[in-house]
Amino acid sequence: MREVGLEFDIIPSRVAEQGISAACPEGLVMRLAHAKAADVAGRLESGIVIGADTIVVVDEEILGKPIDHDDARKMLRALSGREHQVFSGLAVIEAGSGRRLTDYEMTRVRFRPLTGSSIDRYVATGEPMGKAGAYAIQGVGSLLVLGIEGDYNCVVGLPLCKLALMLSEFGVDTL
Repeated sequence: MREVGLEFDIIPSRVAEQGISAACPEGLVMRLAHAKAADVAGRLESGIVIGADTIVVVDEEILGKPIDHDDARKMLRALSGREHQVFSGLAVIEAGSGRRLTDYEMTRVRFRPLTGSSIDRYVATGEPMGKAGAYAIQGVGSLLVLGIEGDYNCVVGLPLCKLALMLSEFGVDTL
């Protein structure tokens, strides 16, 4: 966000993500983003709070963050040579007034076929840990991706264009 001229502080939420569910991927990421933003906004007197969450969906299965290296390998095998969807949810809340907006972005990503040894080498970098779908497109994980259809920043985890439109509703100019 600094790239677009926004100053901000990072305040981690205390939300237990595994306790939140929804009937569809877009609903889930918006609920998670809202829960995170609402938790932080509830601790502040003023300011604009942004919450975000990202998941990967392949064959209608939601892939969150891997719990360990074996889980990361399993996710990467499921994505190998296939197309999947990345959903990133956004919530913007004005602390104090409680005014809020939620939305999401979806991007399609196509992976190249991966060998077992290439998956092992990638997992050994540690990069898959803490990342939805066990990869980071902005890092070494970019070597796994044949192409995308949609917003690159959605795959990174923060769809900046969508966020800029939402922030403009709160009087925040990003350009």
